[in-house]
Amino acid sequence: MKAEHPSTRAARKSSLLRSVWYRTRTEARDDAEAGRSITMPTQTVTPPLQQVLRRLAMALLVLVVTTLIVYADRDGYRDGADDVVDLLDAAYYATVTLSTTGYGDITPVSDSARFVNILIITPLRVLFLIILVGTTLEVLTERTRQQVRIHRWRSRTQNHVVVIGYGTKGRHAVQTLVGQGIARDRIVVVDSQRKAANAAADDGLVSVTGDATRSETLLKAEVQRAGRVIVAPQRDDTATLVTLTARQLNRRATIVAAVREDENAPLLKQSGADTVITTSSSAGRLLGVSMVSPSVARTLEDLMTLGSGLDLVERPVTAEEVGKAPRACADVVVAVVRGKHLLDYTDPRLSELRAGDRVITVSRAVPAPKEG
Repeated sequence: MKAEHPSTRAARKSSLLRSVWYRTRTEARDDAEAGRSITMPTQTVTPPLQQVLRRLAMALLVLVVTTLIVYADRDGYRDGADDVVDLLDAAYYATVTLSTTGYGDITPVSDSARFVNILIITPLRVLFLIILVGTTLEVLTERTRQQVRIHRWRSRTQNHVVVIGYGTKGRHAVQTLVGQGIARDRIVVVDSQRKAANAAADDGLVSVTGDATRSETLLKAEVQRAGRVIVAPQRDDTATLVTLTARQLNRRATIVAAVREDENAPLLKQSGADTVITTSSSAGRLLGVSMVSPSVARTLEDLMTLGSGLDLVERPVTAEEVGKAPRACADVVVAVVRGKHLLDYTDPRLSELRAGDRVITVSRAVPAPKEG
């Protein structure tokens, strides 16, 4: 095998380094841009007023300590006005010294006073300045910390759930997902309103503020790597455009969309939605059932409310259930998902359960653990 020429190897190494540098720079720029619209889950922080009061107390403490040090060695200082350094003069000298104003009317003249200025007062001056610029330093630190969190989240997030719209439908969808065991850090909310995005962050969710009909907004939510997408905006036309955009960016994700009117459901299906929920007709049917049989309506509401009374859940068939009839299961089986087919409990093909089946059952709800 022919040995590689040193100049060729050096050129290849230089090209590789440039490529890594460009990629790192591009990722940093993307994270900085994403930081303007991505809101990470809210962390417990000290209130701003409390931070200011704490810094003010520290600054006053440094000022008092410096004043006492100067007053204790007042004989080593000279006042250009009357040659006498009292407590007020010591406080005045400490103030102008710590603020680096330094008028020069009071000066240390003795060796001990100058030695104390070198070893004690100068470090106190540096500490005092750090306290004064602490707010700016904290803002810069927080901004860097935020970009690091965003970069780490973007690099690790995949097969997550993207919820578009954090209104009533979106919030209840998130509550149901969390109740079914999906961790909050696996859910990303996209909303055009900053207030809604902040509310999602307060609820422990990553949120993106922006127009979900635009590709760049959905890309910030990493929709191209998502496993499921819930489309729940306020308008049907918005839902159609969002569904179309999400499907173009991700061909494999399961997309569930909500619309108000039945006539718009086929359009959502054509745009790429796997399942379309019509909110107005569903509410109308529930109203009709409530009028005829309030008990049936309450039961339906109970089944749709996770963690209350009875739950309607989908789960894989267990090894003990394989080969048995659906009626032999401990839970009430109402349907079975076999491959791509949904078989209700009356289907003749459901004489026995098979490995790989998923059963839809009615079971007693298990209360979700309280978040502490």
